[in-house]
Formats: sequence, C-alpha cells, structure tokens
Amino acid sequence: MAVAPTAVEDYVKAIYAHTEWQPDHITTGLLAARLGLAASSVTEMVKKLVAQGLAVHEPYGAIELTRDGTALALRMLRRHRLIETWLVQRIGYRWDEVHDEAEVLEHAVSDRLLGALDAQLGYPTRDPHGDPIPAADGTVAVPRGLLLADAPLGGLVLRISDRDPQLLRHLEAEGIVVDTLIDAVRRDSLTADVLAAIWVAAP
Repeated sequence: MAVAPTAVEDYVKAIYAHTEWQPDHITTGLLAARLGLAASSVTEMVKKLVAQGLAVHEPYGAIELTRDGTALALRMLRRHRLIETWLVQRIGYRWDEVHDEAEVLEHAVSDRLLGALDAQLGYPTRDPHGDPIPAADGTVAVPRGLLLADAPLGGLVLRISDRDPQLLRHLEAEGIVVDTLIDAVRRDSLTADVLAAIWVAAP
C-alpha cells in the first residue's frame, strides 16, 4: 500500500523537531505520543520511512533521519513556520491559533506562493514562537539555548513551545513572549509546566 505523501512529511517533521532544541533522540514510543497515534501504527510507518531511505532505525532504538529525510523535514518546517508567521503578521491570527492552520496549509501551498510569502514578510528567520525558519536552500541556524527549567538565573526568551495553546494564551497574558527577559526572581515564580516550555539564550 502506498504511503500518503502528507503522512511522510508529517513524520519526518516530527522526528526532526523533537531533537531541534535538545539532544535526546526520539523513539517510536515518544513519536507516537508526539503524534497522538498508536505505537503499532508508528512502528509500521517508521519501517516505511526506512524503506524509502528517509530514516534509520534499529528495533527498540532511536529513530534518526537520513540526509534525504532531514532535507524533507527542513522543507516542511520552512513551510509550516513561514505560514504561521504570515498568519500572525498579515492575517491577524493569534500565536496560539496558527499551529493547526499551518498543519493543513503546509501541504497545499506551492513553492512559488511560499517564496512570495517569504518576500512579503521580509525574509523572517524565526516564527512567532521563536523557532528558526529554514532558508530556501535548506540551511537553518538554531541558536544556542537551554530550557528555562535548567537556567536558575533566567535569561532572554528564545523560544516557547507551541504545543499547548492554552499555555501560550497564559504566557501572553503574563507578558512572556519571545525576546522577553526573565530574571531569576520571576523565573522562580513560574510553574513547572512553564519552565519546561520556554528556552532561553545559553550563557
């Protein structure tokens, strides 16, 4: 049975995103949790990614993307993050509303339209949540950061996870967005879920 291209794109994007800001590899169990799918379904799909030369995986081990898999993941992340940025800056969406819209649109827009959006936005290098936007040539620069949970003195916010819209709304209400400087006193007042959702610049 042929695998839908959108499924392949979603999987490689999720695998890449898991290790973008931290060094721990992703397993089939973690990938299943990230995608909200059954572990058995994810295992079968990973086998298909391996067969297509997009990933390498040993049973019960880490899943790693090949060069081709990484290139496809960066292409999809570029689409997703440019669309999120466009929705916020040009359409008026809030930063907590854009993820699901971008998940749909990223598979539909043409490269020509994406290039036009990029130019209209002034070639942004990061999305509304601070995630880096890969360039058209597939290169990407991820700044050095660490979780706020691991930064007892606080720091300058580089990135905020976009996986929980309710948390994003809460943080915006509290005045915590990308480029906010969080000092040690404010850092100590934040809850564990907030500390685990924010990355700050590495000292």
